[in-house]
Amino acid sequence: MKVSPQSGPSREKSECVPDFPQLFTWDEIAVRTGRGHGTSGKDRWLVIDRKVYDVSKFYLVHPGGKRVISHYAGQDATDAFVAFHNNKTLVAKYLKPLQIGDLAPDQSTSEPNKNKQLVEDFRELRATVERMGLLKPNYFFFILIFLHILVLDAASWLTVWYFGASLVPFLVGVALFTMAQSQLNWFQHDVGHFSVFLNTKWNRWFHIFLVNLKGGPPSWWNHLHNQHHAKPNCFRKDPDLNMHPVLFSFGKILSMELGKKKKKFMPYNHQHKYFPFLAPLVLIPFFQFTVIYFAIKHKKWFELFLMVTYNIRVCLMYVPLMGFKTFMAYYWFSRYLESTWFIWISQMNHIPMHIDYDQNMDWVSTQVQATCNVHQSLFNDWFTGHLNFQIEHHLFPTMPRHNFWKAAPLVKSLCAKHGVEYKTKTLLTAFADILHSLKDSGEHWLEAYLHG
Repeated sequence: MKVSPQSGPSREKSECVPDFPQLFTWDEIAVRTGRGHGTSGKDRWLVIDRKVYDVSKFYLVHPGGKRVISHYAGQDATDAFVAFHNNKTLVAKYLKPLQIGDLAPDQSTSEPNKNKQLVEDFRELRATVERMGLLKPNYFFFILIFLHILVLDAASWLTVWYFGASLVPFLVGVALFTMAQSQLNWFQHDVGHFSVFLNTKWNRWFHIFLVNLKGGPPSWWNHLHNQHHAKPNCFRKDPDLNMHPVLFSFGKILSMELGKKKKKFMPYNHQHKYFPFLAPLVLIPFFQFTVIYFAIKHKKWFELFLMVTYNIRVCLMYVPLMGFKTFMAYYWFSRYLESTWFIWISQMNHIPMHIDYDQNMDWVSTQVQATCNVHQSLFNDWFTGHLNFQIEHHLFPTMPRHNFWKAAPLVKSLCAKHGVEYKTKTLLTAFADILHSLKDSGEHWLEAYLHG
């Protein structure tokens, strides 16, 4: 039988699986976003493999974060679910009691507005990728990555220990420390995506271990980064866009909307000029304070303990060699360089791309329109932590980075078949495009602000 939004099962009834399958339409599911009015307006439903799940209560305890699963409420979440969960057997036990029915036989597998053939072709591509073993990590590769980080970290300390804290060894030490911390950024990113170990628990525990080398709680990182991958460049769903509109105005659509509302928090028409120094400068205190706030708020006491021990360890390593004031200059200068490195690499693939509210497109279109690639080279791979293959990374977030180049031709072929633009550019062009897009967005804002 079909159930209308008014006569649908209550949230209490949805906690148990009915004796017979209840059938739903996409229209009935689409209104269960958790943002409506009335009793049903609080419901959060989503679809995975034509099965309808009520996550109205589960989203609060979802291991990947309550927001990321809420972003798919009222939508088909099949490809996102597959992309984020390597161990389907493990999560099946959580899904079963949440199922309240199925899609009606006359309903398409995904929403009518989506490209059905592209959805099917991508799922075939996903199966091909799995058969090729591209989701399996090469442990030797990651051992080398980890060892080279340890070497850089040790070299930064040995430089100061042996040569002292005069200008040249100070700068060399800062450079080495910055490289170690930046490469550790990319490595913890790998672990956070469960791409270093086949076992999920090993990835989780190693991620926690890395806190003592980096100083940031993995639960906070997962909370934000999972949302970014679920809905990249979707305003109010991608936390990477939270600098809009306080500091920057992103994309033509959002910028014109801001201008028409006569809002001006910053001189956005000059944002391409202040982005290079303001963005990394703001990122430093944001990271330092929000990670502590998050750990305390969510009672992540062990992660907070590791953050404290990280800072104590670094102080004990360097303060005896150079004194506290010199160490503060050493540490914060390195943090600024690291922040600059991170900002340019993380944003070169996204800020120049399409930015809008969530349009609930298919998985491939959602990811590819929000990302672009940078040409492959040994330097680019190392410098970006293989995030020069951002398209493949977003389509297959748990894929080990050393396999991106193998998946790239398959993804290109899929995009070419369906007329989806697959952008790739040089590293310097990618950097320049950040500023060009910010300039364009600022001009759109100014035009709408003055004449909208």
